[in-house]
Amino acid sequence: MAHHELDSTTMSGVLKLLSENGLDQIGSALEILLNAAMRLERDEFLKAAPYERSEQRRGHANGFKTKQLLTRNGRLELSIPQARGLEPGAEPFYPKALERGVRSERALKVAIAEMYVQGVSTRKVMAVTEELCGFEVSSAQVSRAAKSLDDELEAWRSRPIGEIRYLILDARYEKVRIDGTVRDVAVLIGIGVGPDGRRRILGVSVSLSEAEVHWRQFLASLNGRGMRGIRLVVSDDHAGLKAARQAELAGVPWQRCQFHLQRNVVAFVPQLAMRKEVAAALRSIFNAPDRAEADRRLKTIVAAYAGRHPKLAEWIDASIVEGLTIFAFPEAHRRLLRTLNLLEALHKEVKRRTRVATLFPNEASLLRLVSAVLIEIGDDWETGRVYTAMDEK
Repeated sequence: MAHHELDSTTMSGVLKLLSENGLDQIGSALEILLNAAMRLERDEFLKAAPYERSEQRRGHANGFKTKQLLTRNGRLELSIPQARGLEPGAEPFYPKALERGVRSERALKVAIAEMYVQGVSTRKVMAVTEELCGFEVSSAQVSRAAKSLDDELEAWRSRPIGEIRYLILDARYEKVRIDGTVRDVAVLIGIGVGPDGRRRILGVSVSLSEAEVHWRQFLASLNGRGMRGIRLVVSDDHAGLKAARQAELAGVPWQRCQFHLQRNVVAFVPQLAMRKEVAAALRSIFNAPDRAEADRRLKTIVAAYAGRHPKLAEWIDASIVEGLTIFAFPEAHRRLLRTLNLLEALHKEVKRRTRVATLFPNEASLLRLVSAVLIEIGDDWETGRVYTAMDEK
């Protein structure tokens, strides 16, 4: 079984360091102690020390990942233990001692991104980040963080993707000053659900519109980063996205957002008094117990409107079937994937952070802030609860 105490060599090293150098070396002492404590915590998490034989073992040690952590005692160079071979759906290992540090680091980066947009002075950035992070931040640290921020965000946007079961696509708009005029610029976002049932933010880009060329570039970038295994794409019926999807994700089943279908039908309802009736009719199709019953209800509704309202009947007949693809998938997944609700909730959180800017000075500042916010949300998604069980039949 894993050891529960710091070994005597570690403690002797710490005591010697402090006795010879005093408090000047308190940061180095903390490094030693934290690194040792994290190794012990991994042993406890895995129910076994490295190379130890144990029937209770729940995974294996997988080396270390280096990380710098800002503290009141300076910058610590840490070796974060990694774990592999955990059961599907199991919570990943991350040392509890570092959770607050990670939150502080995220807060620092998002604060810098937000203040970049607003042209806030370095002095004010220092004051805000100290309040957010709980430790003093120097002007030099702020400058270094600002300089490295774009590289880090680009690395996140370019990271490998791997297997994704469900892909959800949508865009939202922000106002940006371009060539002296104010333009509504599209923020293209893709999220996915992996084979482990967890949500992932896959990518984001800023484009002048949702034209096919922009969506094609976006989807091509996802494919280029190794996205594979997609079983279903969920989106609205935007022409540019539709054409790009057919070109870049040919043959992948498509689910048209049922909420958007409910909104789109309004343009074909001839009388205001009929809207509730038509909305209820569509809901009855979407809430059918299976595809056969959904098709039967669709056929009945089309026949009922064909004589009196032929344009409405024609639209329902041609469009609603695009919202029924989800019936081919596990029942437990249908409620989660039949609309863009998951992405709409993400849009609201992004909007909460971008609305303070009102108008972005350029496309780069918009992409910087949105990326910083999405990294923060994505970290919570990938380390939080499983979104849905993927073994449902």
